[in-house]
Amino acid sequence: MTVTGGPKPKAVQVADALREDIKRMKPGDKLPSQRELIERFGYASQTIQNGLAMLRSEGLVVSAGNLGNFVGDGTVPQSDLRGEINEIRSLIQALAERVEALEERSTPGGA
Repeated sequence: MTVTGGPKPKAVQVADALREDIKRMKPGDKLPSQRELIERFGYASQTIQNGLAMLRSEGLVVSAGNLGNFVGDGTVPQSDLRGEINEIRSLIQALAERVEALEERSTPGGA
């Protein structure tokens, strides 16, 4: 059985495009700023951040605070893994709250 899906989520599209860019770069090279990426893709800031988070989890991108994002060497430091786990937990919690709110709105009488 073949499962066909719709278009890829926007954050995945961002990650895929940047992954291709990174192939032509070397570790330590600076990636475009978040503002430049927003302009390039036309997506919301959170979508860009989610795409970058995917690449950080693969060790392809490292963040240097206010200095920006840089091409990583493919290794993922343990501290980054813990941060990624916490970020994913936060996203899951936010999504669960949204689902609960939508379920409440879709139930006749709000209950």
